[in-house]
Amino acid sequence: MNLDLNNFASFGAAGNFTGHLEQAGEAADFAKLKVQDAGAPKALFPTYIPGTKNASPDFLHEFPFSADKIIFPKGETKLQIEPECAVLFEAEWSGDKISSLRPVSFGASNDCSIRKEGAKKISLKKNWGKCSKGLSENLIDLDEFTKGGILNRYRIASFLLRNGQVFEYGEDSAVRDYSYIYGRLVDWIIDRLNFQPDEGPQENIGSYLVSAGKPDRILVSIGATRYTEYGKTNFLQNGDKACVILYPEDKYSAGDIKKMAESGNFNNPGISALVQEVVL
Repeated sequence: MNLDLNNFASFGAAGNFTGHLEQAGEAADFAKLKVQDAGAPKALFPTYIPGTKNASPDFLHEFPFSADKIIFPKGETKLQIEPECAVLFEAEWSGDKISSLRPVSFGASNDCSIRKEGAKKISLKKNWGKCSKGLSENLIDLDEFTKGGILNRYRIASFLLRNGQVFEYGEDSAVRDYSYIYGRLVDWIIDRLNFQPDEGPQENIGSYLVSAGKPDRILVSIGATRYTEYGKTNFLQNGDKACVILYPEDKYSAGDIKKMAESGNFNNPGISALVQEVVL
């Protein structure tokens, strides 16, 4: 499924996989936020807002997605892959609020992040210009966004390819094991898009969307998996390749996917793969 994402608004969910924020050193950023459900994701942060003259910060208007490249941010040293499942939604609006989101397709996403202390908003670590995020060109159509649907069979694997070696970067994880998924996740996303305040690391993203003309397509990377010990302690370098793969567990094993990463060949049915080379 090939799409022009330039007119879509994109977001990421923070803290939708138990343990990731702690590994990333970001749990303290959310410690003061009041939440009704301790198990819920902590925030929905913007990574791209279409248009140039609206309520969102200027840097969010720079299209950040690439299917084959990550341009290393100048002046930074700690950059990590964030292996995720991204879901594309069609949005229905009622006045200035989103009334419904219909999941359309999904694919492998790298919500690549700068690790640095003191950033007041999550988005400041997410979009540093072109080629700062990743999305597979192979998005897979959704039949239904429930336990009975196609996505329930999928897993997320990720690897770092360095000097001819392949290292497991994120824990191989089932999509169904996100803290919030399916209807619960959709309800949470709608609530955050409509009512999230400008508080702490959060932003009033509803005002961004309204001022951007109420886009009817919204892409959400629904949360990064936990890192392996290697992924937790190894940051990206020039010449590395960041690899995120979504695969159906009833067709392929984790070993099969690692062999694909070693060969660089992901032309297999049912797979959404993203391979990005890191360049300065």
